[in-house]
Amino acid sequence: MNNEIITPDKEFEQKLRPSRFEDFTGQDKIRERLELFVQAARQREDVLDHVLLSGPPGLGKTTLSYILADAMDAGIKCTSGPVIDKPADLAGLLTSLERGDVLFIDEIHRMQRSVEEYLYSAMEDFVIDIVIDQGPNARSVRLNIQPFTLIGATTRAGMLSAPMRSRFGLVNRLDYYDAATLAIIIKRSAKILNVEIENDGAMEIASRSRGTPRIANNLLRRARDYAQVKADNIITAELADKALNLLDIDDDGLEEMDKRILSCIINKFGGGPVGINSMSVSVGEESDTIEEVYEPYLIQEGYLQRTAQGRVATARAYAKFGLVPPEK
Repeated sequence: MNNEIITPDKEFEQKLRPSRFEDFTGQDKIRERLELFVQAARQREDVLDHVLLSGPPGLGKTTLSYILADAMDAGIKCTSGPVIDKPADLAGLLTSLERGDVLFIDEIHRMQRSVEEYLYSAMEDFVIDIVIDQGPNARSVRLNIQPFTLIGATTRAGMLSAPMRSRFGLVNRLDYYDAATLAIIIKRSAKILNVEIENDGAMEIASRSRGTPRIANNLLRRARDYAQVKADNIITAELADKALNLLDIDDDGLEEMDKRILSCIINKFGGGPVGINSMSVSVGEESDTIEEVYEPYLIQEGYLQRTAQGRVATARAYAKFGLVPPEK
């Protein structure tokens, strides 16, 4: 059912994706926890319990899903919440699974409520109810399905309904990576890409990757292009700095839109508070994109605050532009 088009960026990402726990860097507690549960399930010759992985985009939720399926010697079918429109779509997926297979649903919080409720009995009792015919002749037929493992991934765990969340036996939240861990990931990726990178070069990219492996690998790709043309395919700290400056990514990892958001709040709205809709119109970006893509990092790094009245620029945001914050 997964009709997703594989773009060059997707192909690049899959090429660098670890396939075993041993190759997965970071998220140590989660990795150790999942390895233990996989080992226990294999010793019992049982099916792995349902797993929920939450956290910001690009931290490894999909990668861990493939690793779990491989560790259990199981097949994996992938889909996403918005793609499953009606229960019949889900029934087709569930009935095609063999014992122990993994069903991976990305952005599971965006699944239709009618489809979600249909999934409850499948997760708990491994049965699904199919309605045959319509009107007075309608009748429900219960079908048994093979025991399977559902792995749900979500960037917004708070939007997941309580009944659905309670049916996951293993709930894990992935956090942002530190620069040292990202540098290890970057050096591994550079080896796969056959590009030489110095330790300082890896740290330069890591420190500007917003704590996200996906961004780190994308920046490495751009630095590789720059190095290929300018520096005999060797990435040094100086070269990485030039490549990232070319992309308008500064020393703190802020992009052009990040700085536009902060500048807008400071210069147009007196530092805030300002509502998300007003800010969205002012910077020319969708409010959902601002909330989900840009704000988390700005808040985490202390440039922005969310308050009941709206968004407020912090003293660090003023310092970023060489300004002095107004007195309260």
